[in-house]
Amino acid sequence: MKEFTTKVKKAVIPVAGFGTRMFPATKVVKKELFPIIDKDGRAKPIILIIVEEAINSGIEEVGIVVQKNDIPVFRDFFQVLPSYYEKLSPDKQEYCQYLQNLGSKVTFLTQSEQVGYGHAVFCAKDWVGDQPFLLLLGDHIYASEVKQSCTNQILQIYAQTNQNVIGVRIISGTETHHYGCIGGNLVADGLINIDAIYEKPYLNFAREKLHVAGMKEDEFLAVFGIYVLTAKIFDYLEENIKQNAREKGEFQLTSCLDKLQKTEGMTTYLVKGKCFDTGMPDVYWQTMIDYKFH
Repeated sequence: MKEFTTKVKKAVIPVAGFGTRMFPATKVVKKELFPIIDKDGRAKPIILIIVEEAINSGIEEVGIVVQKNDIPVFRDFFQVLPSYYEKLSPDKQEYCQYLQNLGSKVTFLTQSEQVGYGHAVFCAKDWVGDQPFLLLLGDHIYASEVKQSCTNQILQIYAQTNQNVIGVRIISGTETHHYGCIGGNLVADGLINIDAIYEKPYLNFAREKLHVAGMKEDEFLAVFGIYVLTAKIFDYLEENIKQNAREKGEFQLTSCLDKLQKTEGMTTYLVKGKCFDTGMPDVYWQTMIDYKFH
């Protein structure tokens, strides 16, 4: 396949939501700052694990989309030494320096009004410019089953196909109403040609429109939470915003992805890894158990 010469340098992570599904904890703590215990026994905020996923995959700059009032708490974590720094053990002081270095690669972008995931992505338009970019969900963390990280797998597919790429995973029919889902045809080696993309379809609709030949009955492909997209996506998002074209009261990304795949082409890749959702109480609890031992 043709190698794509434009390196993906920037990643966007929207975290400007209210976290209503994790209420009442989100009255005092942003859900992206909830702790996860990693395999080394370190308690890390969710957002740190996601930023590390991007940086460790070769991304040079990370734009985190936040509410304006939340900038201080995220900035303090990534870019400010704690007041009790002198009381920390030498290894923890060293880790503080690591966080400072990581924070130097982080830019905070603001979403002034919380009107949907698509709108949050659009808020990164000026910062991204006209280059392709990596998009990561703010409440998903990943564990690869192969040597390459999950994000590296998607970046490699982008380089090989010269197309927009969406990572997907297999879910059961009982889960389709929670996630964006795709329909298409399995090509080979985990690649799927996309026919359609739908946001949180009900099971009967998924059975009719989104079944992928070769998969088991009532198994479907859901968005994994990792994308590589061209800047063209911002044109479709802007069009929806100007026309006030909302879905369930919000500006969504999924319908714009569908337009993007029809005009520029798009590849879906079945990621060799696990996706851990931290956005709902029951799955966050399960993630706390499973992620440490991945």
